[in-house]
Amino acid sequence: MPYFSIIIPVYNRPDEVDELLESLSVQTFSDFEVILIEDGSSVKCNLIAQKYDKILNVRYYYKENSGRSETRNYGMEKAKGEYFVFFDSDCVIPPSYFEIIKNTLTINYTDSYGGPDRADKSFSNLQKAINFSMTSFLTTGGIRGAKGPKMEKFVPRTFNMGFSMEVYQQVGGFKDMFGEDIDLNLRIRNHGYTCQLISDAFVYHKRRVSLRSFYRQVNVFGMARISLFLLHPNSLKPVHALPAIFTLATILILLASLWFPCLLIPLIAYYALIFIVSWLEYKKLSIGILSVITSAIQLYGYGLGFLKSYIEKVIIRKKQTSKDELNKYYNKK
Repeated sequence: MPYFSIIIPVYNRPDEVDELLESLSVQTFSDFEVILIEDGSSVKCNLIAQKYDKILNVRYYYKENSGRSETRNYGMEKAKGEYFVFFDSDCVIPPSYFEIIKNTLTINYTDSYGGPDRADKSFSNLQKAINFSMTSFLTTGGIRGAKGPKMEKFVPRTFNMGFSMEVYQQVGGFKDMFGEDIDLNLRIRNHGYTCQLISDAFVYHKRRVSLRSFYRQVNVFGMARISLFLLHPNSLKPVHALPAIFTLATILILLASLWFPCLLIPLIAYYALIFIVSWLEYKKLSIGILSVITSAIQLYGYGLGFLKSYIEKVIIRKKQTSKDELNKYYNKK
């Protein structure tokens, strides 16, 4: 029996799956199986799976489209390993990843874990800028696993997380909702299981490469945070509301600056700091400029989604937006 079961949901992304499986084929610790679940794709990756059949222990399944949560649950039902690990199909895994995880579990066992993401040097400038805006302390408070100061306890995300088979058997799988990974991790902690951030177990996460689709993604994240609050009232922390507060403050500053232009100085200074930090990190002027744009999208997109959902679901108490409606918006080209 393999120690790890790697569960990967896929929807119309054969090229990404090829890169992901290639990175798994050169791991320094290889006691794992790969469970690849095609979620009703029209462009299948079965031939890609066959390509690695003699290199990796790959099991490929095709099922009708039902969304990410049910697809991951389907994969767990098929898994044989002691520990389940989840990646998104747009991830590339460093060679020492599973060696780091196994050593950590041997020395300091944890029932569940999560790791951060980074931008590989091969990523496009836009991908690097998006990665900066999603991981920098200046934009997300360091809550997504990056090293350095943090404004809130780390919560694993499904692009890089894992938990034991026992956890799955006792807590159950993912709910059919956005923010499903946060919901599951809250339930894991509520059951008394341990969770830790393994900082060195990072993945290269390509994320979305269109500014429009990136906006939709973070906008849905903002809306999902209110859905999580309604399910888990104690889960909403001040850091989660900061993008919404920042959005409202920006609107007020822009309006007031018509009479008092000096009020723009703090806003300009903040974005200048983002530009400088990103420029120094990536040593490229264009990435610094793009990081200002992607950071604005990340903050205002999330903030507007948060505010819209809070007004509708908490103040007006409007019926919850269905996951199908959110999916159509999230996946719109």
